[in-house]
Amino acid sequence: MDVLYFAWVRERIGMPREQIDSKAATVMDLVEELRAREERYALAFSDISALRVAVDQELVDFDTSLSGAREVAFFPPMTGG
Repeated sequence: MDVLYFAWVRERIGMPREQIDSKAATVMDLVEELRAREERYALAFSDISALRVAVDQELVDFDTSLSGAREVAFFPPMTGG
């Protein structure tokens, strides 16, 4: 699946997107896999309360299933003004 990173998440990880072959059942499982990769991922995902996630361009919770997912995007909450 494609994993996309936006704003400070992208800056901490050092890339805007990557292709991942994952066995994760849920978004949280994917986060745990990513955290275990290396320190930059652990830092980016250290506080998931500061993150939002979308699966196939639909906002979801971290307990959402990844069955059949093609894309997961992580980003900070948006603010308007």
